[in-house]
Amino acid sequence: MPRAPVTTASTAASSPAQRSSAPRDLRLDFFRGVALICIFIDHIPENYLNYFTLSAIGFSDAAEVFIFISGFTASLVYGRALAMRGVLFATIQVWRRAWQLYVAHIFLFVIFIAEVSYTVKAFNNPMYNEEMGVGDFLEHPHVAVVQALILQFQPTFLDILPLYIVLLLIFPLVLIALRRNVWLALVPSALVYVEVQIFGVDMPAYPLGSVWTFNPLAWQFLFVLGAVLGQTDPRRRAAADLLRLAFPAAVAIALAALAIRLSWMFHGLREEFPALFLRQLWPVNKGNLAPIRLASFFALFVLVAHWISPQARFLRSAIARPVVLCGAHSLEIFCLSILLSALGHFLMSEFASGLRMQVVVNLVGIAAMCLTAAMLDWYRAIQRLPETVPAAGHEHIGGED
Repeated sequence: MPRAPVTTASTAASSPAQRSSAPRDLRLDFFRGVALICIFIDHIPENYLNYFTLSAIGFSDAAEVFIFISGFTASLVYGRALAMRGVLFATIQVWRRAWQLYVAHIFLFVIFIAEVSYTVKAFNNPMYNEEMGVGDFLEHPHVAVVQALILQFQPTFLDILPLYIVLLLIFPLVLIALRRNVWLALVPSALVYVEVQIFGVDMPAYPLGSVWTFNPLAWQFLFVLGAVLGQTDPRRRAAADLLRLAFPAAVAIALAALAIRLSWMFHGLREEFPALFLRQLWPVNKGNLAPIRLASFFALFVLVAHWISPQARFLRSAIARPVVLCGAHSLEIFCLSILLSALGHFLMSEFASGLRMQVVVNLVGIAAMCLTAAMLDWYRAIQRLPETVPAAGHEHIGGED
């Protein structure tokens, strides 16, 4: 397989038709790839590698990285489309991407349900029905299918794509506001977020009494913040100056979050070890994107922006390349990671859950993700090659020479 250059596609927010010739910030793909690998690991219960993912070093995790970068890249891609071709074209492009994500989500839903149902039947273990959130589908499939089509029924692991679809559906309004004045997008978004934090407003889901795992009313704020920082006009310079000013505070917040999270981890291993601020901070609300999660994430964001430049050599190294490719093909790799996480969980539950099995499951899963990303990148590179016309007298169609 020939080595193809890293693609310029940003598949979580754009399609091949929307690529630009501008130099690509590989940090976006790299950290989105890191987030996808962490999502795969974190979705496997009782997994020792959970102690080494993004969730172990602060109060945020891979979900924040994924949504923030998606907002950032959406602003880059569709903001350029808005400036060059107008509101209507940009809106159609955004909604076209939302439709692609919707189709991918429905296909993933069907395959996931089939995977769980087959496992339940093969191992005679109905526990998986409730654990993976498919019990209501098996009891009332005619209702659950309709609810899944309108994004209200979200089995375990299948909750982040519905969030992203909803965020893209409203994104044209954000783009228009950003083009006029950044505060027109930021202030309403912040007010909705604050309302969620004060009044606990949730989005109802199926079955009755449940809510969205990722509340769009809260997570839209992180998406909009990413879009604001993704602007390509001179306002980005002001944002860069602000990030430099925030660096000392970011260091303090990141170190404090790390110390607290480590104390919780050690307390879980040995009860006599003190868990710092456990009563005051636990549980940290992920569904409504608690402010402490937001602060922890942006502390890490400021550190990354300060220490890692877009031209960092390691981003183009052979070691980083598989991760970058996973990030560049994030939709496909995300869908694959969900199925692999469920499969890994079933294997560890039914056969063995020791360290050796965990190492095999994690390594095979990550390798499958990286190899799939490399294959997708190779295929896309071949598609871009100019077509060659056979020389006269050498056409070969069908049977004989």
